[in-house]
Amino acid sequence: MPIEKATFAGGCFWCMVKPFHEQEGIIDVVVGYTGGHTVNPTYKEVCQENTGHYEAVEITFNSDVYPYEKLLQLFWQQIDPTDPGGQFGDRGQSYQTAIFYHSEEQKEQAERSKQELAESGRFSKPIVTPIIPASTFYIGEEYHQDYYKKNPTHYSLYSVGSGRVGFINTHWKKGENDE
Repeated sequence: MPIEKATFAGGCFWCMVKPFHEQEGIIDVVVGYTGGHTVNPTYKEVCQENTGHYEAVEITFNSDVYPYEKLLQLFWQQIDPTDPGGQFGDRGQSYQTAIFYHSEEQKEQAERSKQELAESGRFSKPIVTPIIPASTFYIGEEYHQDYYKKNPTHYSLYSVGSGRVGFINTHWKKGENDE
């Protein structure tokens, strides 16, 4: 069973867990921080925008069951890849999007996926999500893990109120198959 890691920054990490958790072949999804210059950052430090870290998810998956290409497709469908300033109601560097690759194969697949999205005509603005080498991933505080399960009402209100759900429904019709 080929077990791999994938790391994505898609704005608020609370909203990035559930879509991946729901897929067969996904073994684990944890939230945390990556891409910055401080060791063991806290949520408070990352939110102060001086650590260089992104809020991100690290996904452990069986690539025979759910290949990396499908993870990329699902990732794009959770974000606004044209927004350089953050995601939806969350603004700042820590809420920007990024794909962190763990191998040259992941890098190539991510670059190809980004190019295909750019050429699809789905968005009128350029795709600005960077593709960056993975670095140390610091697991976030326990109260952030599986937030959608621990606080379903707040999670639902937040995901709608932030504008994420509306954007996804507008740009990625529910049930649409883009493969």
